[in-house]
Amino acid sequence: MLASVDWSDVAYAALAFFLVLAGLAVAYGAFRLGGTLGRASSLIEGTETELLPVITRLGGTLDRVNTQLDKVDVMTDSAVDAVSTVDMGVRRVTNVVTRPVQALAGLFTGARHATSAARSGASWRDAVDTGRAEAARREQDLADELRQADTP
Repeated sequence: MLASVDWSDVAYAALAFFLVLAGLAVAYGAFRLGGTLGRASSLIEGTETELLPVITRLGGTLDRVNTQLDKVDVMTDSAVDAVSTVDMGVRRVTNVVTRPVQALAGLFTGARHATSAARSGASWRDAVDTGRAEAARREQDLADELRQADTP
């Protein structure tokens, strides 16, 4: 007895065949994905095994670098202190030398102006007053020049 085959039976058979193929394709994809995930897991474990000692050594290296940086910090502090001490010494010597030079310059300038005033016929008192005023002006001019040279 031969059964009659209808188009709907053919369609169901084709659908069943398609679903079987789709199931096999999904199974094959899942199998491949499982292998890929296994390799990824192995890679991560290997990286963890190899990376942890490197991180540990890196931490030790950073500790040693920090120790050396602390030493450099102490050295730079010492250098700054030395430069400050030298600067103070130079300023003191400059002040010790500068004041007598200003006084001498004022004295010579005052004497020159007083002599000049006396020669021109001014009284002795006017000549001395002119000399004192010019000496004070010259000392102030030198102080201003030194102050301008000292500022950057």
